Amino acid sequence: MTINRRNFLILISATVGYMTLGACQASEDNSSSSSTSSITTSTPKIETEIAQNTGVFQLTPLPYEYDALEPYIDAKTMQFHHDKHYAGYIKKLNTAIAKYPELQDKSAEDLLRNLNTLPEDIRNAVKNNGGGYVNHKMFWEIMTPNGGGQPEGKIANAIQESFSSFDDFKAQFNQAGLNRFGSGWAWLVLNKDGKLEITNTPNQDSPLLAGNYPIMGNDVWEHAYYLKYQNRRSDYLNAWWNVVNWPEINRRYETAIS
Repeated sequence: MTINRRNFLILISATVGYMTLGACQASEDNSSSSSTSSITTSTPKIETEIAQNTGVFQLTPLPYEYDALEPYIDAKTMQFHHDKHYAGYIKKLNTAIAKYPELQDKSAEDLLRNLNTLPEDIRNAVKNNGGGYVNHKMFWEIMTPNGGGQPEGKIANAIQESFSSFDDFKAQFNQAGLNRFGSGWAWLVLNKDGKLEITNTPNQDSPLLAGNYPIMGNDVWEHAYYLKYQNRRSDYLNAWWNVVNWPEINRRYETAIS
């Protein structure tokens, strides 16, 4: 009788243990399935934004990966800068011109060059968001992984003639970025007299508004550098030269003088 009772208890214990193990495995399988489903069906923000492009001006991907400019510009900054700020300018620019069909076949550059001819109720929106669109479109293109070094082509000769040396040019350009109080941009432009000039502008104001052509520009809004550099704007300005895309800048200069 004692043996039968012992066997009975052992059988009961084994059965409970097996049922508990099975329940745990089922829970883990469900959790794993749910997690896998979440990963598989989630869509990166940038793909969602591009899929929702409906206006004249389109949000296109960066020409490189978010982390391609590290360690000088971090991936998180690039993602927020492009997917949030840049996307926001495009959306608001499209909204501004949506009620004026006659403006929808014009480039953003033409809208900015002829700002004073636009309907008054959208001028400020086009100035801010059209500038944000044009400035950033250039910004992504004049940076590249494994960039930096010395300028090349005609822009190299033009910088030497206009600023005595490349080092002097870099120092003056950085100073233009430091001197811009608050948000804005440092620029190298081809001015209305056909000469290279270093300047800066507030907010998203484009050099096109003053009749100048932007050859290159560095974004000194805090969203361009704060996650990595905090208040050390000078560190950001110095580091930025390591990602400068001189072939693209030279192309822009040759286009401007042609």
